[in-house]
Amino acid sequence: MEALITQVQTLASTADETGRKKLLDALRDVQYSLETPYDTLQRLSYLHLQIAGARLGIDLTLFEALAGNENPLGVDELAKNIQRSARAPGRNPDLSQGRILRYLASIGMLKETGKDEFTANNITRVLANTNYQGGMHHYFDTVGPIFLELPNYLAETKYKNITDNGKTVIQKAYNIDLPGFIWFPSQPKRFAYFQQVMTVQRAGAPDWLSVFPVEKEVGSWSAQPYKALFVDIDGGFGHQCLAFRAKYPKLPGRMVLQDIPQTLEHVPPIEGVEVMVQNFFEPQAIKGESKLPWNPRLVSFPSPYRSADDILGAKFYYLRNILHDYPDDKCIAILRNLASAMDEDSRILIDDMVLPNTGVHWQAAQLDLTMMAALGSVERTEEQWYALMKSAKLRILQIHTYTTSLQDSVIVAVPQ
Repeated sequence: MEALITQVQTLASTADETGRKKLLDALRDVQYSLETPYDTLQRLSYLHLQIAGARLGIDLTLFEALAGNENPLGVDELAKNIQRSARAPGRNPDLSQGRILRYLASIGMLKETGKDEFTANNITRVLANTNYQGGMHHYFDTVGPIFLELPNYLAETKYKNITDNGKTVIQKAYNIDLPGFIWFPSQPKRFAYFQQVMTVQRAGAPDWLSVFPVEKEVGSWSAQPYKALFVDIDGGFGHQCLAFRAKYPKLPGRMVLQDIPQTLEHVPPIEGVEVMVQNFFEPQAIKGESKLPWNPRLVSFPSPYRSADDILGAKFYYLRNILHDYPDDKCIAILRNLASAMDEDSRILIDDMVLPNTGVHWQAAQLDLTMMAALGSVERTEEQWYALMKSAKLRILQIHTYTTSLQDSVIVAVPQ
């Protein structure tokens, strides 16, 4: 057995990310193939308890205590650590029998080294990280009730696909009338946990700039002082503008961050990036010269936001994780607003997941169901993306995929 484990570890240490994922999935399939029916029942029936156990460990600061000590700790010492923790004021847990710790050790979240004695492993150290703790809070506190309500909701709606963001599981789970997009940001604590998990969701993974041939696509395009190289639509705090300019500091052309006023009022000044109000359900303000009359009357936006009156056209109109939030009819409206603004040398860049038509990875499939249940949105397959582009009167030139499990990709599209 030890030799087999060593062989697997050697394979993992020499594999790339794709190989590592394949190895994990193969080991999972082997585990499942060895289960008895009762093993399967036990594993599935207690999945709720695993995330509850992780949440308990976080609340009690068990993971930080163990991860912060090189030597094993006994239950009495752990209890004293909790009492001293600034994150657990007034808590006086009875860990004398080690029941919670024993369970966490049994599912691999920490390691048991002796009677009532425990130490950290790699999972412990992950769960001691503040951002990953935020992720556990997000999925237990906010997403968990949605999952629990999903079977009943689908039964009541005759198992119809959820496409209306005002009629999703989130309204039923939380007894609200607002769409999730509006309700969720109004919940400060929940939203803060979500922001934490977003910081680690793709930590260490390649980004779109690692696969998209920017310089080749720019080619002989002439920026001119009045043209934008990159327009980040609904770009939040401008992280993609910064990443683009950091990788290509010498490429000519203006960088533009667009979003709604409620977001932009929180965005600090970004050197080299112009900020502009834009609702993507309205006509795109940055129009190519070929789309404008000789003496255009262009829209001006209130100070402190720049206006569009001195930007005529863009090379790249970039949408990151936008279209997966909306059903096809809304996506078509967004895309047509862009298409009507494009010059011949403009490109729409859609940075989103492109699922394979078969064999979708479980990490991508579970995210798709989460999006459906909470927001009435969808992670599209390659076939669905081609159909959507056709309906929007666009055609796909290329698809550049840059992650393995989620199939994050850059779709390059132009008008038909």
